Amino acid sequence: MKKTLLTLLTNFIIFTLSAQQLSVEQIMQDPKFTVGALPSNIFWAEDSKTVYFSWNPEKNKADSLYGASVAEKKPFKISPQTRRALPANNGNYSADFSKKVYAKNGDLFLLDCRTMAIRQITNTIENESNPSFNGKDDKIIFTKGSNLFSFTISNGEIDQLTNFQTGTKKPESKLSEQEKWQKQDQLSLFDVLKERADKKKEGDKIQKADLPKRAKEIFVEDKSVDAQTLSPDEKYITYRLVKSATGAKTAIVPNYVTESGFTEDIPARTKVGAAQTAYEFWVYDIKKDTSLQVFTKDIDGIFDEPDYLKDYVKKSLVVKRDTVKKKPEPRKVIFSNVVWSEDGKYCVLVVKSQDNKDRWIMRLDPATRKLQTIDRQHDEAWIGGPGIGFGGNVGTLGFLGDNQTLYFQSEVDGYSHLYTINLATSVRKQLTKGKFEVQSVQLSRDKQNFYITTNEVHPGEQHFYRLAVAGGTPTRLTKMVGSNQVVLSPDETKLAYLNSYSNRPWEVYIQDNEANATATQVTKSQSRQFKEYKWREPEIVTFKAEDGQTVYARLYASKTGEKGKKPAVVFVHGAGYLQNVHKWWSQYFREYMFHNMLVDNGYTVLDIDYRASSGYGRDWRTGIYRFMGGKDLSDHVDGAKYLTETQGIDPKKIGIYGGSYGGFITLMAMFTKPDVFAAGAALRPVTDWAAYNHPYTANILNEPQTDSIAYQRSSPIYHAEGLKGNLLICHGMVDVNVHYQDVVRLAQRLIELRKENWELASYPMEDHGFVEPTSWMDEYKRIFKLFETTLKK
Repeated sequence: MKKTLLTLLTNFIIFTLSAQQLSVEQIMQDPKFTVGALPSNIFWAEDSKTVYFSWNPEKNKADSLYGASVAEKKPFKISPQTRRALPANNGNYSADFSKKVYAKNGDLFLLDCRTMAIRQITNTIENESNPSFNGKDDKIIFTKGSNLFSFTISNGEIDQLTNFQTGTKKPESKLSEQEKWQKQDQLSLFDVLKERADKKKEGDKIQKADLPKRAKEIFVEDKSVDAQTLSPDEKYITYRLVKSATGAKTAIVPNYVTESGFTEDIPARTKVGAAQTAYEFWVYDIKKDTSLQVFTKDIDGIFDEPDYLKDYVKKSLVVKRDTVKKKPEPRKVIFSNVVWSEDGKYCVLVVKSQDNKDRWIMRLDPATRKLQTIDRQHDEAWIGGPGIGFGGNVGTLGFLGDNQTLYFQSEVDGYSHLYTINLATSVRKQLTKGKFEVQSVQLSRDKQNFYITTNEVHPGEQHFYRLAVAGGTPTRLTKMVGSNQVVLSPDETKLAYLNSYSNRPWEVYIQDNEANATATQVTKSQSRQFKEYKWREPEIVTFKAEDGQTVYARLYASKTGEKGKKPAVVFVHGAGYLQNVHKWWSQYFREYMFHNMLVDNGYTVLDIDYRASSGYGRDWRTGIYRFMGGKDLSDHVDGAKYLTETQGIDPKKIGIYGGSYGGFITLMAMFTKPDVFAAGAALRPVTDWAAYNHPYTANILNEPQTDSIAYQRSSPIYHAEGLKGNLLICHGMVDVNVHYQDVVRLAQRLIELRKENWELASYPMEDHGFVEPTSWMDEYKRIFKLFETTLKK
């Protein structure tokens, strides 16, 4: 205890004494001390009188649950007993919102939203999950194991609706002709045998008639079952069969520093291009007691081949005359769960091609299992964007109050916007429009309004709006600049949200659900150390890319140094599809503080939302299709040019750094643009995209075995001979995302190329995202040393 207090006191003294001259040790400490314990995970009490959130103002090892009443708006700590008794935040409501059913700790609970009384429905060792109400709201439908069950609220009766069994049904033993003759001969010879056989047959018939009707056995072989859904009229059950790919090799990540003292292997993931999971969609007709598969062969465009294959036509093998031409097969798809209209008339699901170039919103007729296209979104790059959904996720999809108008999001006009389509009349309507994105959608309880979050005001701001379901001008409900991450109260009279600004971390606010309401701050989270320093507000600037597009960037301008001789650093955010040029507190808060430190030391810093960053629409997102390290890198080269032309930066004194995707871009910059960047720090970088995972990489580069051109021009390891400047590589050795093998292979390549101006720093106990403050400190000391020794010569 004394040692802990002494450490905290020492850290505080160090920070305070050098409040206007930051150091790596200060900014890379535990963020609870450098920034403050920031609130998160806001949710409302069911009576709309209290807001709950995770917070840690005492700076304990873990966050605690706090609350704030709407009346007082002052935070108070929730006791463990009260926290355990709270209903789960998620769950499903009855049509009139008078009841809520939810799963908690593997059991089911029913909440009366008027009296707040909680009824526990199950108390079992096996988990029950996915509870919802049936069409009449008199039963609760849930899953246990792989099967679907119903619970009758009035009498507590539980019925099993499905009986899925692994394996295959054992065939009934069949007698040969000789065995049949022998049996018949025996029965004709011996009266006792015949009497006993007849008696047994009659007994079996009576016993079978006395047994209650059970759910039919459905054998699913070696597949698993999910997405089980009962139709509102309780006539059909839809479900999905999932078959995991077999034979795909899984990478292993060795862990060297272990409690046992032995090297232990961590199972990781497969690599892009490996065999993928297969999906089937089925309908069980309860009355007919039949289960039949839904097929995709009649879906519009299901046989289409992607355009990139045209680059390989000349390389295709000549088919021999005697070879029978194979019948084309429909592309493999992923099915989502179904969405039913409340009256049960319409059943809708999303079907996505596994190459992610098509998303179909389909109407399903469960009686005939026929699919009818409601909306097809096709993209020769890949389908994506806010509200579109990923994999088997439906994204934004639901019915309005008339039970025939469907709402959804699409990027068809270049930006993710909100649409409706009347399934009875086929009338389609676009509700939002413009060069901005709708980033979240929620339908009001009375189904008269949408609550949406957009970046219409500015690409770097997020605001909350109310929009009539018929369309029109949205009403803006949040006014504070930055990001507003809003949670609407159950009675829809209040907003609780997290707000932050570029140099001000997240805090909790409460306000009325009105356009001109005043927001009241609930939490105060900044640490004393954080307040001691005057953190810069980065200027958001724009510049033109080489293709004429407008690029947004954060500029941390240094006021010191001789014009034309000043050094600069370009930061590259990670993830590719992520936004960091915005007016809210960055998830890269360590880097933000490091940038302040760099400015203190005479550097100008530029942080760019390069091509493929989120928040700027479809064309920006897909600008890297088949060439990562193309436009995304040229945007950084144009950023360097902007620095030299407008900020007085010496073109020979520009460095670049970033982690993950940012590390990849740093390598491509150092290898392919060596005359632009004098030094680079590549942190946990992808060095060969053929070694990364399938879901992310295959969207952008297709598969290595079918599009080798895209992989070779996009992977740094193929361009390492171009290195001229000084390169630092840092990587965690137990990284299960971008494997340490990536940099080991690159190191061998650099050795064989006889490159000498590079170094590799390895972190034996760190995964992709570093955890230990000492690792952060070591890494950023090396980065700072690299820039000090190369950019200030």
